[in-house]
Amino acid sequence: MPVLLKTILLLGLSNVFMTFAWYAHLKNLNDKPWYIAAFLSWGVALAEYMFQVPANRIGYTALSLAQLKILQEVISLVVFLPFAVFYMQQPVKLDFLWAGLCLVGAVYFMFRAA
Repeated sequence: MPVLLKTILLLGLSNVFMTFAWYAHLKNLNDKPWYIAAFLSWGVALAEYMFQVPANRIGYTALSLAQLKILQEVISLVVFLPFAVFYMQQPVKLDFLWAGLCLVGAVYFMFRAA
């Protein structure tokens, strides 16, 4: 499997766990003290790191640090949008499109041949 594809898949899995660790407690643990949410989120974040660390190590063999970061940000928003809409029941706004277009520009500048 190509390095870029392996990196994207691992970062995708990492971001699913990261998004739940960061935001799911707002819906599921709203009635619990913050430290309960923090400890449970840390447990979910451990799973995130089990995918994120190998993703970055593998990706860094073929991508620059800046390319890895931009790739992670794009994947983060790709994961966040369905999470926000379907899990958190947030409305889709036109600003998501504009933010996405800005990220497309960031990807272009990070991956173009300089």
